[in-house]
Amino acid sequence: MRLGEYPDNSGMATANEPTAASSTPAAVAAGFAPALKEEGRLLLKMGIGKPLIARAMLSAQSHGTTVEAELLASGDIDETIYFEALAEMLGLDFMPQIDPARVQDIAGLDIQLLRPETLRVHHPSRPPVTIIVPSLARLSDVASLLQRTPLLRQSLAASTPSAVRRAVWQAGRLRRVSATTQALFETTPLHSARITFWGKQGFYAGILVSTLLAMAMGLPMISLMLLHIVLTLFYLANFLVRFYALGCAFMQEGAPHPVAQAPPAGPLPVYSVLVALYKEKSVAAQLVGALDKLDWPRSRLDIKLVCEEDDLETIAALEAIRLAPEYEIVRVPVHLPRTKPKALSYALPGVRGDFVTVYDAEDRPHPGQLHEAYAAFCAASRQVICLQAPLIITNARQSWLSALFALEYAGLFRGLLPMLSLTGLPLPLGGTSNHFRTAELKQIGGWDPYNMTEDADLGLRLHRLGYRSQVIYKPTFEEAPITFPVWLGQRTRWFKGWLQTWLVLMRRPAQLRREMGWAAFIVFQVLIAGMLLSSLCHPVILGFLVYLGWLMVQDGTHVDGWLTFWLFICDVVNIFGSYAVFIALGFNRMTKREKRAVGWRWGFVPAYWLIMSLAAWRALMELRTSPFSWNKTPHAAVGAEEPA
Repeated sequence: MRLGEYPDNSGMATANEPTAASSTPAAVAAGFAPALKEEGRLLLKMGIGKPLIARAMLSAQSHGTTVEAELLASGDIDETIYFEALAEMLGLDFMPQIDPARVQDIAGLDIQLLRPETLRVHHPSRPPVTIIVPSLARLSDVASLLQRTPLLRQSLAASTPSAVRRAVWQAGRLRRVSATTQALFETTPLHSARITFWGKQGFYAGILVSTLLAMAMGLPMISLMLLHIVLTLFYLANFLVRFYALGCAFMQEGAPHPVAQAPPAGPLPVYSVLVALYKEKSVAAQLVGALDKLDWPRSRLDIKLVCEEDDLETIAALEAIRLAPEYEIVRVPVHLPRTKPKALSYALPGVRGDFVTVYDAEDRPHPGQLHEAYAAFCAASRQVICLQAPLIITNARQSWLSALFALEYAGLFRGLLPMLSLTGLPLPLGGTSNHFRTAELKQIGGWDPYNMTEDADLGLRLHRLGYRSQVIYKPTFEEAPITFPVWLGQRTRWFKGWLQTWLVLMRRPAQLRREMGWAAFIVFQVLIAGMLLSSLCHPVILGFLVYLGWLMVQDGTHVDGWLTFWLFICDVVNIFGSYAVFIALGFNRMTKREKRAVGWRWGFVPAYWLIMSLAAWRALMELRTSPFSWNKTPHAAVGAEEPA
């Protein structure tokens, strides 16, 4: 719809009959606030169609916005044409594009990313010009000011909100990306993974390695026995935590998910969505299609597609799509480290929502997920600043790797994390479908650009700072890697990030224990340290099991010493019990269709755990040689149905 389609003296539709013409221009629906009526009158004067105005007035009244905001969010009116018409009404020059080179990167510039209203533009040979973004609400005030001081028009011009934001993003790009990579390290270095070994950690690590080598050479049998005992205890603790999660899952089997009480009546808040993309041209259309299905007022959505500025193919693929007004492409300057958390943190200053969620490029979130998250936030205390939605793998049939990945995710996101949430323990978050209170996320520093598992790091950091995370239940659907090289690269990155996270949190163990409390501290050690040790040493435990089994066969009935016998029993429980819990927890949380998709391939669990050990050892090597190298996981568009 273009401006001027209807004559100025055309009537306005009523609220009850939004497509019917009224007999007089002043006839508006009863019950609208005076401000909405005034907007409607001005829009009618601009020649905008009566049906559009009526629908926008109804939406504005329902959403607590303005008629102008609803019209622009609907996409029925072109932003440039609309603001050019406002500029013409004010008698101001109109600038559809703003040269960012003429914008000074001054303190407070980024506020225009949130509320684009005024921007100072400089010129080498002329006085500076103040660009304003006119609005219907302020139109009469600005017109009166210009009427009183007509010379003011010489130093004013008008533009669009999008043009102002683009200029501000570009003008402050170098300062912003520098702050993104340095802010957490400079403000709270204790929480940053920029330095791998902190303070005395390197010293203690050297002592530990030297001691172990000395014992291995001097007292080999005793050393092996001690190593066996330590690994057995960590393995057993890890097994017991997941066994408890399995027990909770069995008790809740068949029970409906908890439903948060309805949020307070009134307008919904602005909800922001962040998606970091790199070399994702093949899934660009699929992503936009999935985000278009989100059930939330478009005038209350703020979707940022965050791309590396040299990723021209992905940017071109996004620009080729007719993006709705709530979308914005954010270009991240080329700057090390080139990681997803750096991209997310770069975009964070421009997030306009009271709440923000993060999705991956291949994600297909449930349309009602934002509503569930908002209701959960309203029902929870202000201490709860993060919600984790479950991730469900939809391509379990494609390979044995994707089948076991689906089994693993079902146990993690629908079994283990709900148990941790229910008991108030820290949640090592998943990398997508996290929902945050924006103000608190900014307060705690956002994502660490140097951490390869910024999700787990953030979940544990917010817990130690006194905040809490919970889970919601409307899922996000995504794909698992189906080839070994892709799986190995992704899992290596994850293990490297978990190593970084453990090292960061263990810089001051006593302080961490005080901040977390004993229960959370112990569970953190079991989940992170225990998982790392059990993955690194899984072949060792298997070796111990085979060796002790061979001794028992050689001896006939028993092995020498009760300790050796009980270690053998523990090894059997640890290995086969862990396999069984992994399978049982995953299957317990799956639907029948998901179980059929996995089929008999659960039998590959031992092989799956062995290649996880390979990934853990690769991560340990990379932590020394390339700690901030991001192993990119490629994605492809899919047409698979989501599991029921």
